[in-house]
Amino acid sequence: MSVESYIDDQPVEARKALNSLRNIIRAAAEATDAAPLEENLKWGQPSFAPPKRKGTPIRLSWSQNAPEQVEMLVHCQTTLVEAWRHKFGDLFAYSGTRAVYIPLGEPLPEEALHIMVVMALTYHQRKT
Repeated sequence: MSVESYIDDQPVEARKALNSLRNIIRAAAEATDAAPLEENLKWGQPSFAPPKRKGTPIRLSWSQNAPEQVEMLVHCQTTLVEAWRHKFGDLFAYSGTRAVYIPLGEPLPEEALHIMVVMALTYHQRKT
């Protein structure tokens, strides 16, 4: 299965959000010199990995267990979710050090998501 197949298999609202997030991730990669991204499925979810030592991979997910949202996940040993929580507060819901939840059925906060994706795709580069 490919990233496109995964997204195409989701319900309409989730598909729209996942495609929008994928576009935000691709645009951020181009804007930050984190391209080319390696797009594939990891743990059955779309994964977008920047070149080694630049940043950390981003995964996207939708689940029937929480059909009202999509998740954007990063490696749990990064400080990204903590930084996002500090920067964006209650604009999103968060899960520990692993994920941010993006509600479906309302416009995506594209500017905030772009900033979050840039932070992930340049995570290791910014740490040095």
